[in-house]
Amino acid sequence: MRYSIIGSGAIGSAIAGHFAKANIPVSVANTRGPESLKTLADQLGSAIVPSDLTSALGADVVILAVPFEAVKDVLREGSSWSGRVIVDATNAIDFKTFGPADLGGIPSSAVVAKLAPHASVVKGFNHVLARILAREPDDGRGYGRRTLFISGDQPEAKQIVVQLMERLGFAAIDLGKFSEGGLLHQYGGPLTSHSLVQQEMKGTGMADWDIIEH
Repeated sequence: MRYSIIGSGAIGSAIAGHFAKANIPVSVANTRGPESLKTLADQLGSAIVPSDLTSALGADVVILAVPFEAVKDVLREGSSWSGRVIVDATNAIDFKTFGPADLGGIPSSAVVAKLAPHASVVKGFNHVLARILAREPDDGRGYGRRTLFISGDQPEAKQIVVQLMERLGFAAIDLGKFSEGGLLHQYGGPLTSHSLVQQEMKGTGMADWDIIEH
């Protein structure tokens, strides 16, 4: 399975950092060319492969981490989307108000799906701030794994993304289809910016579950 990240801003770099820590090779591309990604690759290590945009868009799983308004131009560089997965990590923002862009009630990832015919689009990696996403999934404290929400209309594609998130150390929660869960965790949705931790409910007794008896 070939992975790529399109975009090297705060979100793209945060996701790339987790690929590097998990030693999962990933192509990283932007509109400025591979040479502009040399510093990022030097910082994160050999798992990060600077690539040109066309090559990166040919991966099996393409993580879109570009500004929402750039999605149309970026996806125009790709082709033959059939059988491949796009992970939509973008946020549709109206920068005049810094509120959600008016998409006429259409989920933002549904807009992305129309721009990449026959691709399986999954919303994910978008709902927490970049500086939070960049942290260790358990913040190094062992309390549990940070939760990432996903949504999408193709169950098989969502399972691929869930497995990837788990390999990176996160816990994934499937919120359903774009028309349901997609509206919950896209920009402006009620789950935006909520950073949740999944705790394992196991141990030798109730005390290990942090249950306080009165």
